[in-house]
Amino acid sequence: MNAILLSLAALASTFVGGLFALKFRDRLHYILGFTAGVLLGVVGFDLLPEIFGLAQAHGLNATFAMVALVVGFLFFHGLEKFVLVHHVHEADYAAHHHPKVGVLSALALAGHSFMDGVAIGLGFQIAPAVGVVVAFAVIAHDFCDGLNTVSLMLVHRNTPRRALAMLGLDALAPVLGAASTLFFQLPPSMEILYLGFFAGFLLYIGASDILPEAHSQAPPAAALRLIALTCLGALFIFVAVRLAP
Repeated sequence: MNAILLSLAALASTFVGGLFALKFRDRLHYILGFTAGVLLGVVGFDLLPEIFGLAQAHGLNATFAMVALVVGFLFFHGLEKFVLVHHVHEADYAAHHHPKVGVLSALALAGHSFMDGVAIGLGFQIAPAVGVVVAFAVIAHDFCDGLNTVSLMLVHRNTPRRALAMLGLDALAPVLGAASTLFFQLPPSMEILYLGFFAGFLLYIGASDILPEAHSQAPPAAALRLIALTCLGALFIFVAVRLAP
């Protein structure tokens, strides 16, 4: 039950981040630059160390998790290109702007948020103290998850109403993830595969979607500020992870 209560705090954090992105959508390129750094930071400073830590603790081969990461990256790449080729008008294809691409990206983030909830629930399966630590880490970066979801929806020409709908799904996802752990116990070997797969998702979204989009929307004079914001986003996650006990 504690896992469910703390996942509700993650829900609120996601909503606040999404509403922030809606309010300041006229400066979306700056938000995108920061959130690209956040996603890269989550992969580099949170998910990958967690994968290798689990592999070492349980005597597992982390190579399979890295395979899952590559599969996740290529799966999302292939899915995005399939949508562009088969469902997008030629002019939109050239610009890489289409609502369905934004929806797919937002769904990937919702999947990551679901796994955040699962992580909270599994933390409480280990020990209450572990669950609380994991929950606070999730709450800290779910603000950026909400911001990412709305930013991706808006940049791919979705309406604010649709962006809010996907924000609601992303906000609800950690609660559903935490609730799902009441019905199963995931073996460590499967957990690192899930973490690897979603690391691939986030790596693709951050490096191949959000970051290029941020620079394409910004004037040349803003390039250095965007780079600085991307570094700041990665640094934010680095500090958040290090401050967690």
